[in-house]
Amino acid sequence: MTDPERGATPVGDEKVMSQHKEHMMGEVAHEAAERGHLATDEYGQPLVKFDKAAESKLRLKIDLYIVPTVAVMYLFCFIDRANIGNAKLAGFNKDLGLVNYDYNAVLSVFFISYIIFEIPSNIMCKWVGPGWWLPGITLGFGICSVATAFVHDIHSASGVRFLLGMFEAGLLPGIAYYLSRWYRRSELAFRLSLYIVMAPLAGAFGGLLASGILKLDHFGGLRTWRMIFAIEGIVTIGIGMIAFFTLTDRPETARWLTQEEKDLAVARVKSERVGTTEVLDKLDMTKTLRGIFSPVTITTSFVFLLNNITVQGLGFFAPTIVQTIYPDASVISQQLHTVPPYVVGGFFTLLFPYLSWRFDNRMVFFVVSPPLMITGKFLSPQSVNFGIFHQACFISCANDRMTQGISCSSLARIVWYDMGPPS
Repeated sequence: MTDPERGATPVGDEKVMSQHKEHMMGEVAHEAAERGHLATDEYGQPLVKFDKAAESKLRLKIDLYIVPTVAVMYLFCFIDRANIGNAKLAGFNKDLGLVNYDYNAVLSVFFISYIIFEIPSNIMCKWVGPGWWLPGITLGFGICSVATAFVHDIHSASGVRFLLGMFEAGLLPGIAYYLSRWYRRSELAFRLSLYIVMAPLAGAFGGLLASGILKLDHFGGLRTWRMIFAIEGIVTIGIGMIAFFTLTDRPETARWLTQEEKDLAVARVKSERVGTTEVLDKLDMTKTLRGIFSPVTITTSFVFLLNNITVQGLGFFAPTIVQTIYPDASVISQQLHTVPPYVVGGFFTLLFPYLSWRFDNRMVFFVVSPPLMITGKFLSPQSVNFGIFHQACFISCANDRMTQGISCSSLARIVWYDMGPPS
């Protein structure tokens, strides 16, 4: 009813109309979320108009329930991978009798298994479901980290590192796929950065954690570098066990969402997938191959390859570089000197993907990053003192982390267009 004098709708009627509108939108979202129902027309235009306030509320809820779990998992994934650099400062090479390029060989074994098992691991992630697969591999690489504390020669160390690479291979892309179940493509860049930032933070936190662990006299029967692997591995195992209970496989099974929120979560993702009537875990080989051989995939993967040379190189060798600059400093002091560049890297890992999300543009950040990264790498050989080394590390960390976050976002977007679930 309308007030004839004021030309306005009474407050009671406004409330009724608002509730009716929410009910109607909920019914439409529920219909779009159901199996066998399209959420887009043949031209890719969404058939459902979503309430922005409801979407914003849902997005925040997903941010709080999903992102922290996967972020902590990736934090200790990278710590367990790179703590060998901290262990080297604490006598890893000496105790295992590593000489010449033996240390490099142990590092390389990790990447052999990582390359071999990355694609199979992600196929298993889609088949088994990320809610089970991601905690499972986290438990696996946590056990491998603990096992590293008990190696005594290059052969056993290489074997454990091979298994570590096998388990860790699927986590980074697996989380990207997992998040694509919950977020629109425009929202992904920043959400991916919220867990990718854990890589530089792992460098900072790993150095602090290693220095703290080395202050202990012993941990059970373990001493020095063996304590680093054991303690950090036990923490990872605990995270993996907890994730089995906290990591929700998909919106439909989320106990912390109401039925209306579940419908909205499914419908809004389906609304960006042309012709999709159902979100499944089945594999479509045609779409899988189309995604693998997409020009966007190949180009972005090559950028990611070159970027990771700088990321992994700094992670594994920054402690060694610091040791050569400060040979007379204590082991704990050397560990702490590796921390500051990672803090800067973490800041830029969040900043640029956030700007990418807000401006919905990734290309400009791809173009800006490489020249700055080259500058950092050019300064690295000139690191005759700690000041120059720090300048090089700051520049490198800031830009390689930026590129990593943006490239992961670009690859994840392919989930919608080339590797989306079968309809």
